[in-house]
Amino acid sequence: MEHEAKADLSHLRKVVGASMAGTIVEWYEFFLYGTAATLVFGKLFFPQTANNLDGIIAAFATYAVGFIARPLGGVVFGHVGDRIGRKSLLQFSLVLIGASTFLMGCLPGFNAIGYWAPALLVLLRFIQGFALGGEWGGAVLLVTEHSPNRSRAFWGSFPQAGVPLGNVLATVVLLLLSTFLSEEAFLAWGWRVAFWLSVIIIAIGYYIRTQVSDSPLFHAAREEAERRADAGHGVTEVFRRYPRAVFNAMGLRFGENILYYMVVTFSITYLAHRGIATSRILGLLFIGHLLHVVVIPAAGALADLLGRRPVYLLGSALAMAWPFAAFPMFDTGDTVIMLAAIMAGLAVHGLMYAPQPAIMAEMFPTRMRYSGVSLGYQVTAIVAGSWAPLIGASMLRVYDSWMPLAIYVGLSAGVSVIAAMFMRESKGSSLSALDADDRRRMVG
Repeated sequence: MEHEAKADLSHLRKVVGASMAGTIVEWYEFFLYGTAATLVFGKLFFPQTANNLDGIIAAFATYAVGFIARPLGGVVFGHVGDRIGRKSLLQFSLVLIGASTFLMGCLPGFNAIGYWAPALLVLLRFIQGFALGGEWGGAVLLVTEHSPNRSRAFWGSFPQAGVPLGNVLATVVLLLLSTFLSEEAFLAWGWRVAFWLSVIIIAIGYYIRTQVSDSPLFHAAREEAERRADAGHGVTEVFRRYPRAVFNAMGLRFGENILYYMVVTFSITYLAHRGIATSRILGLLFIGHLLHVVVIPAAGALADLLGRRPVYLLGSALAMAWPFAAFPMFDTGDTVIMLAAIMAGLAVHGLMYAPQPAIMAEMFPTRMRYSGVSLGYQVTAIVAGSWAPLIGASMLRVYDSWMPLAIYVGLSAGVSVIAAMFMRESKGSSLSALDADDRRRMVG
């Protein structure tokens, strides 16, 4: 009987907890930057002009740097992780992103050190993105490679749920600071506290990750690779053996990634530009993130029940329609209606985001899976989520209208619709059987 069927449920839950712990911590810090780019960095780290959106646009350009670094982190961590394992690299990525985030909280502003301020911010953002680029692949594989075939999408969705949990944590911290401090105090030092808190949560996440080990499936694949000289790994091998899977994964990721950052990052800019108070916006996002936490595992279970393809098609089709309803809802200024728009966007996103770990894990054999899923997931971020808030802010500055924004999001989601139509259904597939098929292909 395959190792998946033998997986002990209590051990699987421990693996899920270890994976989520790090994901929560790292996305707390990554989301913190995205929120601070709108609320703080545009004012503090860049020269000011007559238009407030100019500083925000500049801050979002540094935000994009983290996404550009993510594929590099994915490639490096994937290459090494396919050789030595997932666990040790996950611990390293946790420390790296924690250190870079803490140092961001120590940076002086533009008025103190001039252009060194944005330069150092870009450097730390690059390190943060590099670490996160290696985090996702290792975290989801730690879970999916331990999971039973029949419920891989459900269990694999829990690291994804760690993303909104990290966002909830970041939102709560920023909400409390911005509520109880004056605007002057928040800009002067209050925002730094949120970055310094990373030291505490990094220590907790690191400890939890010491309590788990790599899957038997990975150990078997590594032993097989040591016996076979032709059992390659890394980026070159992935593109040589499984190019269709890589590009299919990128297409699935494209619309989902843009939708997410338009909902959770650009919406802050859009609503602030329409005169909505910061504390009110953060409160709306807090509730939206809580819904997202619930939707993601539910959508993962649905992908195990109905299949990966129909769930993804539904999510990407709804993502095409969402912006045309959401931006007019934002313009009402009504709290309930704005909240409904955010919650709808995150619910739609969950339908696409939840099955991704299972879908991508089932595309690649174990010997190159870390590299494969990291490429499919992280490279797409360069042309998708990295630029979405920047493109959105630029469109808003030029047109001061929601229609170009809605068209941009709708067309992006259309790319994922097409990718979902061409993906292979892998519900209930065996990762061991995938490895066996890979070995036959190498011999052939």
